[in-house]
Amino acid sequence: MRRSALDALPVREALPGLLSALDGHGTAVLCAPPGTGKTTLVPLVLAGLTGGGPRRRVVVAEPRRIAARAAARRMAWLLGEAVGESVGFTVRGERLAGPSTMVEVVTTGVLLQRLQRDQELADVDVVVLDECHERHLDADTAAAFLLDVRETLRPELRLVAASATTDAAGWSRLLGDAPVVEAAGVSYPVETVWSPPARPVRPPHGMRVDPAQLAHVASVVRRALAERSGDVLCFLPGVGEIARVAGQLGGVEAEVLQVHGRAPAAVQDAALTASDRRRVILATAVAESSLTVPGVRVVVDSGLAREPRVDHARGLGALATVRASRAAGRQRAGRAGREAPGTVYRCWAEAEDGRLPAFPSPEIRIADLAQFALQAACWGDPDASGLALLDAPPAGAMAAAREVLSLSAVGAVDAAGRPTARGLRMARLGLHPRLARALLDGTELLGARRAAQLVALLSEEGPREYGDDLAAAWRRARRGGDPYGGRWRAESARLERALGSTGGGAAARGSSPTPPLPETGGGPPAPAPRTPEGPESSREPASDGGAMGDDRAAGLIAALAFPERVARAKGSGAFLMASGTGAELTEGSSLRHAEWLAVAVADRAPHSASARVRLAAVLDEDTARAAAAHLRTEGEEVRWQDGDVTARAVERLGAVELVARPLREPDPALVRAALLDGLRAEGLGLLRWTPDAVALRARLGFLHRTLGGAWPDVADDAALLARADDWLEPELSRARRRADLGRIDAGQALGRLLPWATGEAVRLDELAPERIEVPSGSRIRVDYTAEQPVLAVKLQELFGLAQTPTVAGVPVLVHLLSPAGRPAAVTADLASFWQGGYRAVRAELRGRYPKHPWPEDPATAEPTRHTNARLRGR
Repeated sequence: MRRSALDALPVREALPGLLSALDGHGTAVLCAPPGTGKTTLVPLVLAGLTGGGPRRRVVVAEPRRIAARAAARRMAWLLGEAVGESVGFTVRGERLAGPSTMVEVVTTGVLLQRLQRDQELADVDVVVLDECHERHLDADTAAAFLLDVRETLRPELRLVAASATTDAAGWSRLLGDAPVVEAAGVSYPVETVWSPPARPVRPPHGMRVDPAQLAHVASVVRRALAERSGDVLCFLPGVGEIARVAGQLGGVEAEVLQVHGRAPAAVQDAALTASDRRRVILATAVAESSLTVPGVRVVVDSGLAREPRVDHARGLGALATVRASRAAGRQRAGRAGREAPGTVYRCWAEAEDGRLPAFPSPEIRIADLAQFALQAACWGDPDASGLALLDAPPAGAMAAAREVLSLSAVGAVDAAGRPTARGLRMARLGLHPRLARALLDGTELLGARRAAQLVALLSEEGPREYGDDLAAAWRRARRGGDPYGGRWRAESARLERALGSTGGGAAARGSSPTPPLPETGGGPPAPAPRTPEGPESSREPASDGGAMGDDRAAGLIAALAFPERVARAKGSGAFLMASGTGAELTEGSSLRHAEWLAVAVADRAPHSASARVRLAAVLDEDTARAAAAHLRTEGEEVRWQDGDVTARAVERLGAVELVARPLREPDPALVRAALLDGLRAEGLGLLRWTPDAVALRARLGFLHRTLGGAWPDVADDAALLARADDWLEPELSRARRRADLGRIDAGQALGRLLPWATGEAVRLDELAPERIEVPSGSRIRVDYTAEQPVLAVKLQELFGLAQTPTVAGVPVLVHLLSPAGRPAAVTADLASFWQGGYRAVRAELRGRYPKHPWPEDPATAEPTRHTNARLRGR
């Protein structure tokens, strides 16, 4: 046992408080800075492996496989043992532990699987949830289940929530007001160097990062190597960005290592082992916590991170590149001060720092919750309302998850949300329910091995060089020769074993929603796409259950996993998915000529109507119909299209049209709805509007504005269409097409809206007369289309009229016309006009129109429609 190394860990000072809290309360929150030994010394002490104290079985849950393996190796080294003796680990597809193991480090996903199989955890005394500040969904779920176990089955089970930076008060409340134990760390000062790009770069969207940003990060790494000593740890959001930056660091005088969750174990070990040679370690968030990387004195922080995102409306879920939180920035910077004073180069401006989010988003708020919902259902709490969670799952996301799990989709839960026997098997596979459905149902036709291999390809993002063709990626993975191929084979073997242990194959179909699948896919074989490895002759023959070729097998599994993404070609590499979202292939894709695709991975840029296909497989219509059977609908589709009513009987797979034929006798209610859509789209001008009808609408609009009450609002098309039942029936119900609308007399129909019930309708001509008789005897039409009624009349016809006419108590706006009918003056006060304005009009027009009367005193003159000659002749 390396006693000196154990004694040097700062968390030792907090151990008495932690042990006392667990003895008295059973739960505790441990806050300890990175490098203090919370991940390594604390479990050993709790297990009684460092001398003194009773022996206990301790399970340590880590959010990542790399951290679980590293923690186990470190603890075994401290004890002077090999991994698998007193300390072991279990991650997906790999276990190194034995009968004498007292401390087992597992991923939170493995812990959840154990809890579902054995809720009591009968052989475990203490569970440590490490790095709980990261708020991964599996960790939150495991904490909720463990608290349930403590409350109902095993109150003696001890629980520790441990983190470097966390919401200690929140976790304390969640754990039943658990004591908070804090450990002081030994930290060295870290200098901050702000190093933003010289020119603006495009913000990240989806999985895309501006290449200019990555080039800038590479230049900052070179600067750090030149200005500072020690190893450089550079944080980047994902594997692709790590590879690009590594490619731009050629020629640096340092060993460049790429560390991420999918890196080979040898590379991970090299990063976690001191070296005599200077190193640049390019890492994802796996290096933020849990892992101590020796020799690091400099951190270069790109400021970017990856978070899950799901678009429930489009059925798209993926990782998204986001700005890293301030809490993540502190964690990353702290890596430079673990062993000595250090420096952090931040690739953004200091002014931007305060605008960054304080903490990363809890995964439960932003992620696809289908797997969480299935876990909760198998636990006995389908809506998760009884689970102790720091954040409740969003109602919309839970509703979408239940839809995915339903009997009609993957068949995992019944109508009440309870798990089916099939759902219980799916939960034990350690897969997303979509992939579990593909594995169980695909096994029947493909055999366990081929189905497991394809599902393993979909369960982890493959290298970009594998391309967008799932079948070609499958062939490339089978050839091996790269680190991804090794991990893929291990996961394939795990899934094949899991199928056997959970009763997979045909027996597992149980409540499967998938109808019998076509054995050959139906139709002519799809053309073989050209792939990097060569033509069809290089393909491996199908293995067990292998009547179906690689291309169709890949399409089958992808369609079973993502039925909402089966897609039909629209031309030029564009497709329409069953979800209703468009999908586009990149130029040069070998899939561009396929009639049908099963889209496995796609992402959609903000404000883009279509998604970009990143991984897909050729599909045929029969397989699409079977895989997405729950999306199949048949019905009458009657709609307003291209300026008229179209009526068809249509069979669809979601939004994808399969078959359509014209309908001779469509449902009248659907026709009526389509006609209303046409009126909304093109306006009420589709009806027949005579001059009288236009005038009536204007008069009613005036009365509504002026008197309100029972007088209807007819000025707005939307308001009129909302009352279509009141005024357009029965004509609308008899109409069948656009031409029928043109035969509806709008004026006659509007008459139905008059307030007949109150008796006010009979006062229409009194309150808003169509015409007003003027002193000359003429009956002049009133224009009600403006805000104020307008009476346009020749000036001479109003001689002798002292007061302005009114309608509904509102003075009309008099447009006084010249003998030629042109406006000469406008007034709402005739008396004032006769006394003042008339003189100017008379002076201007008298010489132009000498044949018409222009008396000096219009108030006493005789009104007339005639010239002076006509007047003398009378």
